[in-house]
Amino acid sequence: MIHHPLTRRRFIRHGFIGLSSLALGAYTLHDFITNDVEGELKVGFRNDAPKKLWRWSREADWYTASGRLIKCTLCPHRCILGENDRGFCRTRVVKDGRLYTVAYGNPCAVSMDPIEKKPMYHFLPGTPILSIATAGCNLRCRNCQNDSISQHRPEDTSNADLMPGPLTELAVTKNAPSIAYTYSEPFIYYEYAKDTAILARRLRIKNVLVTAGYIMERPLRELVRVSDGANVDLKAFNEGVYKKVVGGTLAPVLKTMEVMKAEGLWLEITRLIVPGLSDDMSDIKKMCRWIAGTLGPDVPLHFSRFHPAYKLRNLPPTPVTVINNARDIARDAGLHYVYVGNIPGHESQETVCPQCGQTVIKRQGYQLLFNKLENGNCPCGHRVPGVWA
Repeated sequence: MIHHPLTRRRFIRHGFIGLSSLALGAYTLHDFITNDVEGELKVGFRNDAPKKLWRWSREADWYTASGRLIKCTLCPHRCILGENDRGFCRTRVVKDGRLYTVAYGNPCAVSMDPIEKKPMYHFLPGTPILSIATAGCNLRCRNCQNDSISQHRPEDTSNADLMPGPLTELAVTKNAPSIAYTYSEPFIYYEYAKDTAILARRLRIKNVLVTAGYIMERPLRELVRVSDGANVDLKAFNEGVYKKVVGGTLAPVLKTMEVMKAEGLWLEITRLIVPGLSDDMSDIKKMCRWIAGTLGPDVPLHFSRFHPAYKLRNLPPTPVTVINNARDIARDAGLHYVYVGNIPGHESQETVCPQCGQTVIKRQGYQLLFNKLENGNCPCGHRVPGVWA
């Protein structure tokens, strides 16, 4: 028997092949990495698909097939999956050589909310909004406040049976002028949200996406064109925080907001400030300048105070002084509408006309105290941007 010396190169090569074989079984490594140009490879959950598809399943809209492998093209993770595998978002599985969503018509959360809770301050203020969510998420935020649904499979939660037709009928019954796709990540129940939005539009019901914005451009444009408003949760303005705290990358989120703006969707942004992780004021200054310069000074920005949750229960709530400093930075950057959330009674919950300085909408928590706008116009005649009717 001839023994070859185990050089560093041979060790790495054999170790990589061994790990790949364990992950992929009969699939070849060459097929697995083909066309993965940017290297954002995510393998999801191996052999985690249900034995049989249930009635809340539909073939997914965005994927490609190559041999025995499926590549999901919905979000930037671009999961590459084999038979019986489950995607990183937990809602997409491979059965019989096709990619299916198992989050269609089975929301685990259905409730009526004030639209201000989303938060949407320039979108039908004072109206109720029918809010839904399914289990699953394509991010892993360490501060998630809804981890009981976002970090679970649809099979693991208690779900309603509410297909798009009955869901829109429920909105009519509840006199809700809009539907929010919220709580978890609406993009991971993409097909359900899109089909519901199409039906809602026919009934003159508006659609609001409350999202972290982690999606590819082509599916985004298709969904945005049947939607009316969005609040994007911009976690930070640097890649380090996104990778460490969120489990994603920043660039696709910025692109999402640019696309939404270009497509004419009403956009508001939320920025949660986490002590020691996303409270760098230079980062916030860069973000505010980018918003003002790229999206425009009239895009409402909501700074949200962090409270201990999920894997960050060891951190304290965000000091109010930090929130106030961020707000001052945003206003200095030229943003006209800067709000503060999770601090009851804070004065910046009011909408102030940038032309005359008059308070035109006053809120107390999620309650609307008064609205002086007429068709979106301040009594001084200045137009306040938003969706008012």
